[in-house]
Amino acid sequence: MSIKIHKPTSAGTRHHVSVSRETLTDKEPEKSLLVSLQKTGGRNVYGRITARHKGGGHKRKYRIIDWQRNKTEVPATVTAIEYDPNRSANIALLTYADGEKTYILAPNGLSVGDTVVSGQGADIKLGNCLPMVNIPLGTVIHNIEMKIGKGAQMVRSAGAAAQLMAKDGHQVLVKLPSGEVRRFHKDCRACIGQVGNVEYGSQKLGKAGRSRWKGIRPSVRGVAMNPVDHPMGGGEGKSSGGRHPCSPWGTPAKGYKTRKRKASDRDIVNKRNK
Repeated sequence: MSIKIHKPTSAGTRHHVSVSRETLTDKEPEKSLLVSLQKTGGRNVYGRITARHKGGGHKRKYRIIDWQRNKTEVPATVTAIEYDPNRSANIALLTYADGEKTYILAPNGLSVGDTVVSGQGADIKLGNCLPMVNIPLGTVIHNIEMKIGKGAQMVRSAGAAAQLMAKDGHQVLVKLPSGEVRRFHKDCRACIGQVGNVEYGSQKLGKAGRSRWKGIRPSVRGVAMNPVDHPMGGGEGKSSGGRHPCSPWGTPAKGYKTRKRKASDRDIVNKRNK
């Protein structure tokens, strides 16, 4: 894929930079793998906003992705490479030898007509899925399981790639895209290669309307609000807030650690923030 710079025929296209979709297959998505999505507008089951700046956006349907790849030792042919509105990566439609169809994340370099397979005996080939104990050291991987059989949870966004660093007894060490080195069980699965759509991060929306198409609403600075709406609001003239930056609920916004300790923290060997 390549970057597409648009002709500045209007203010909205002057700074618009998008990813060319020439390599994607021109077809409708597989109907049997589509599910309707209900919009939440950032609200929970009680109707209260839990995620700010969300709402509107284009209607879309969810594509069911096979994160587990548990159809082992059955070869599948890549039928199409498609756009997915729900994620940054593109997806590949697989047709297995027995006729079943599934979607997977499309690795960088995978093309229509290629054959992929999952299982312990799979070759170290782009798009194949196998336990990390069977993958050679130094191999670039993505779609990594955290629990055996649960399905891929890590390294799934466009252009992301991890590297298998070491094997130690029942565990393997993997260097994640953030630079963090994490411990996994050797029987957790991973897919070979880097996630495709590498140029995704180089895009520029060009106008506010494209954010609205994505369901992203405007974000207002706290200092521009009234005191009733934000702790940093109010003041005569253009006041800078008069206190350390914080959220509308008073939580410090810069340098204050809000992440709770997780059970999986014990598997971190080297943190990304040294």
